[in-house]
Amino acid sequence: MSISANQPAFISRQVTAARCFYLNLRPRDRKGWTVVCGGREECSADYGIQRSRFPFLAIEFVSSGGGELFLGPRRSRLGAGSVFTYGGDIAQRIRNDPNRPLVKYFVNFAGQTAHELMRDCGLAPGSILTVDGIADVRAAFDALIWQGLRHDRRTDAICALQLQLLLHTLDRSRRRPGATATQRRARATFERVAELIDHDFLKLNSVDALARACHLDASHLSRLTRRFGQDSPLRLLQRRKMQWAAERLENSAQLVRQVADELGMDAFQFSRTFKRIHGLSPSAFLAARA
Repeated sequence: MSISANQPAFISRQVTAARCFYLNLRPRDRKGWTVVCGGREECSADYGIQRSRFPFLAIEFVSSGGGELFLGPRRSRLGAGSVFTYGGDIAQRIRNDPNRPLVKYFVNFAGQTAHELMRDCGLAPGSILTVDGIADVRAAFDALIWQGLRHDRRTDAICALQLQLLLHTLDRSRRRPGATATQRRARATFERVAELIDHDFLKLNSVDALARACHLDASHLSRLTRRFGQDSPLRLLQRRKMQWAAERLENSAQLVRQVADELGMDAFQFSRTFKRIHGLSPSAFLAARA
């Protein structure tokens, strides 16, 4: 759990876990765009937000869970794949479903051409949409967080580029209109799968176990995750486990072997899977963070 006592007031403390980075909380209105902060939040049951305005441009993405959003005059249900944007005088209010707490990503940014960047990707402030490529969007946000936490002289520039990649990924992954009732039901089933992975990943040690927990056969589960998550069930499960592992390694004094044990994996299997998902070994990850 990475929550700083010195975090800005606009970052909610109604979370059970968070992984956030802060780059420039007082950005100059310079040409181009600059990332202010970003992160991932696991919301508590009592999570709620109500703002009449916001000092930066913002994008939020729901990875799992449910709730309700009021964005300006618009009301929308929140679920896995929901994306919304705001900034300036656009009022926003979020109600969390206490039985299905939200897990969501966010990024805040500013700059003279930031509005233009958002409009070019069909994400002008005040937008509400749903993406089908949840795994792609999650990976883009994870990459942004990873870069934001590195804190070297290249961090600002790399995060600005990563933000641009994120916006294009959101645009490419958006759900197109005209879905049938069958497609909507399939989507709702996938949202249930994504939510189960997010919250019960420590209990799930195989695709068969995931399929049983979702009351689906393995082949149906595979078709569903490849269609909406654009990845296999195993990879989605591994990605969530390795995300948790990275947070444990970063925010605790635990050894690689101890984290592997908590996941029910031997050290070799854990290191190989960690490198496949994050692009570097656990030891290299720890060295980079140090």
